[in-house]
Amino acid sequence: MEEGKIDLNEMKDNTDHVDQDPSPSTVEEVKLPEVGMIFSSEEEVRTFYNSYATNVGFGISKLGGRNGDDGKQKYFSIGCAKNRKKVSQAKNVLHPRPSSKTNCKAKINVAVRNDGNFVITSVYIEHNHILSPGKSRHFRCNKVLNSATKRKLELNDQAGITLSKSFHSCVVEAGGYENLSFDERNCRNYISEARRLRLEEGDAEALSTYFCRMQSRNPNFFYVVDLDGESRIKNIFWADARCRAAYDYFCDVVTFDTTYLTNSYDMPFAPFVGVNHHGQSILLGCGLISSEDSATFTWLFNSWLTCMHGSAPKAIIMDQCHAMAIAIEKIFPNSHHRLCLWHIMKKLSAKLGGHVHYKMIKKQLKTIVYNSLTVDECDENWLKMIEEFKLENNDWLKSLYKERNRWIPVYVKDHFWVGMSTTQRSESMNAFFDDYVHSKTSLKQFVEQYDSALKKNIENEKKLDFVSFNSIMPVILGHPIERQFQNAYTNNIFKLFQDEIRGLMFCDASLLREEGTTLIFEVVENMLGQNGQPGREVSFRAYDQSVDENEGY
Repeated sequence: MEEGKIDLNEMKDNTDHVDQDPSPSTVEEVKLPEVGMIFSSEEEVRTFYNSYATNVGFGISKLGGRNGDDGKQKYFSIGCAKNRKKVSQAKNVLHPRPSSKTNCKAKINVAVRNDGNFVITSVYIEHNHILSPGKSRHFRCNKVLNSATKRKLELNDQAGITLSKSFHSCVVEAGGYENLSFDERNCRNYISEARRLRLEEGDAEALSTYFCRMQSRNPNFFYVVDLDGESRIKNIFWADARCRAAYDYFCDVVTFDTTYLTNSYDMPFAPFVGVNHHGQSILLGCGLISSEDSATFTWLFNSWLTCMHGSAPKAIIMDQCHAMAIAIEKIFPNSHHRLCLWHIMKKLSAKLGGHVHYKMIKKQLKTIVYNSLTVDECDENWLKMIEEFKLENNDWLKSLYKERNRWIPVYVKDHFWVGMSTTQRSESMNAFFDDYVHSKTSLKQFVEQYDSALKKNIENEKKLDFVSFNSIMPVILGHPIERQFQNAYTNNIFKLFQDEIRGLMFCDASLLREEGTTLIFEVVENMLGQNGQPGREVSFRAYDQSVDENEGY
């Protein structure tokens, strides 16, 4: 036998870590990875190591790497897919979930040389689990759909042939399941994706006609289409001239939500929604996307940012979506990022409903979230709740506490949110489109109805403009500052200001002391309880640094 190769029959006899029933097709000589082996690309390294792993009987995955100061990759590791420690994802310890992780250390480390070649610098062969060459085809890294199979599946799907029959024909053609590099689930996922990307007759033409018509009306209409490898529509983004102009004025806070499915392809409608000078939801651009992964969100956010001349929103509100968060951190790194409070709180029953003290936990958690006046008070009461109800091992609460600076009101109150704490603006915009589209709406119908829906929204804004032009909200106190805002604000926004004026009736301010040019006040607020009954009194410290040393106060 050549040096550097291993016979699987011999390996089967000499180790306890190999399954005793390997497939006959895998009994062959296998080239072992060795220090000093040189490859021309990362793909070549992966192909070699995967071939070795397949014959030995384990799956592989990339474990990590490191880039140099120039941003280029310097080294990386590829190892056993059972690397890393087992972490239970189960919410109920009585119903644990299976885990494939055993903290296996088998891997190869690869360095990238200055000449661009890849060299193996270290090798770890030993595994801490049973190996099975006969089961190698079931590992995720070995499940691949080639282009010929994809085309065959699509043609059969268009011809009305069921997926199960298409897959069975692949099995027969290959001579058995063991000769396939994919399974029925891979085929089903691919067809599901292909159906979303496949347009009906007239859809592509309708999109092209609509976009060309809008650009001919106004050259500031912006659109971009993302195509897949076979030149099919994958994602779409567009914004008319009015959306782009409105963003110049109302770019403070944007909400983003993708829970609204608008057409028969299950392509989520992804609107960017802001708030105008009437407190009304306005559209600032929208997209139709084929999937909800970080790559798609990155494409969409980058398209929107390009449309808005590189001006990112000051703040953005979104649902608790990991893929979306990754894209936001990448495209909007300087924007304040807030999670939708409503979406989090509505999960209480699903996440904690099985606890024997659920009602008490729910009451305390709501008090902590909605009534905490300082960060220290919030943290102290949260930790007390965790200790009292022995919730230290609750993964959901752990994740919420870790991200508390993104959703608990007392943590985010120092930033401007236009009075919003949820993505309800996006959802109200979705409800607005309900009059025009539904789950069976084709892409062609959608772009036609979208324009009608947008025109109605613009008409509603014009009506509110007229109301503020033709009428005026009376003042409450007649104070000069109230009259100043009466002239500056629209009626709807002035109503919000007057709500703050009314709140002053429940506050009593007294001067504590003067420190240089700063006045320090104590403000005592009488917070109302249920049904307007007197509640607790809360004290604040207020600082006024507007005092002129020469004029006094």
